[in-house]
Amino acid sequence: MWALAKIFQEFTVVAIPTRTNFRGINVREAALFRGSEGWSEFSPFIEYEDGEASTWLKAAIEGAYVPWPKARRDFVSVNATLPRVSEDQVGKILDRFPGCTTVKIKVDDFETDSSLVEATLDHLPDAKIRLDVNGGWTLSEALVNLYNFHLRFGNVFEYVEQPCLNLADLAALKKEVPMKIAVDESIRKYLNSDLTSLSECADIAIIKWAPSGGISAALDLVSTIGLPAVVSSALDTGIGISHGVALAASLPDLDFACGLGTVSLLNDDVVEPALIPEAGKIKVGRQTPDSDLLGRYRAGEDRHIWWQNRVERIWEKGLSKTISEQGWLN
Repeated sequence: MWALAKIFQEFTVVAIPTRTNFRGINVREAALFRGSEGWSEFSPFIEYEDGEASTWLKAAIEGAYVPWPKARRDFVSVNATLPRVSEDQVGKILDRFPGCTTVKIKVDDFETDSSLVEATLDHLPDAKIRLDVNGGWTLSEALVNLYNFHLRFGNVFEYVEQPCLNLADLAALKKEVPMKIAVDESIRKYLNSDLTSLSECADIAIIKWAPSGGISAALDLVSTIGLPAVVSSALDTGIGISHGVALAASLPDLDFACGLGTVSLLNDDVVEPALIPEAGKIKVGRQTPDSDLLGRYRAGEDRHIWWQNRVERIWEKGLSKTISEQGWLN
C-alpha cells in the first residue's frame, strides 16, 4: 500500500489526449484523488520542478479537504481558447465553446498569427479578442506587434495577456498602447514577491487556483494585487476546472469572462457530462469522476509510480509541515 494513500484517497493518474497541440502537449496527465470534501486534482506540467509543483499540491490538498467559500453566483461566464492552429481549424475549435463571445488567442507575432484573429472574427464577428503572448516579446517587439494588431483590427481587443515578462517593459508598454494589459506569469511565477505595484504595469490580474496555492491563497492574491481578476485554468480536467469555477464564483467582483472552458481542448473529460460551457457559462458545483472514464483514461502503472514519487518528494521536502500548520487534515 502506498504510504500516503490515506491522504490521497483513490489516487488515480489519467492521460487524456488533446484535440490539438497545446503548448507542446498532445496528452494531458493529471493525478486525481479524494479527501473529506470531495475530489481534487494535482496536475502541474511534467517539466515543472518540485519547488513550483509544491504550490499546486498545496492547492490540491486544500481542494480535497477544505470547504469551498460561499459562492456569490451560480454560473461563471467563460471565454473560448484558441491555440495556434491552421485557419481551417478555427471554426471547428470555436464551436466547441458554445455561447462564448470572448476568445483568447495564443499568438507569436502579428505577421504569423493575424490570420487567426481574422478567422476568429469571420466566425464570430462580434467577438471580444484577447491575445496571449506568454511573455514572449521584448518591449520593442510588443510595440510593433500591438500597433500592427490595432491598426489592422481596431478596438476588438479586450486585453493582451503577458506581452512581456519584464515589469519595467510592461509599465512602459501600458503607457503607449491602446489596449489593456493582463499579467499571468508575472503573478504565478513570483508569488513570494511584492505584487502590490502590479497596477503600475497592468490592468487585469490572471489568477489560477492551482498555481496560486489554492482558493484561499488566490483570494488573498486578488485582494493584495487590487486589480480586476480573470480566473483561468491550466488545461485541467473537469475536476480541476470545478475548483477554478468555485474560486471565480466566490470573488466579490467578476467583470470578465474566465478562462475555464479548456476541457473543450481535450478529447474527453473524467466527469460526465464533461465540464464544458453551456450558453457561454459553467455551473458551480463539486464534481465526481465517472468510473468508466477513469478506467478508459487511466495511465500506465509506470506513470502512476512517477506521480506518486513526485507527490512523496514534495511532501517530504516540507509540504507535510505546511499542511500540518494549516490543520486541513485534522
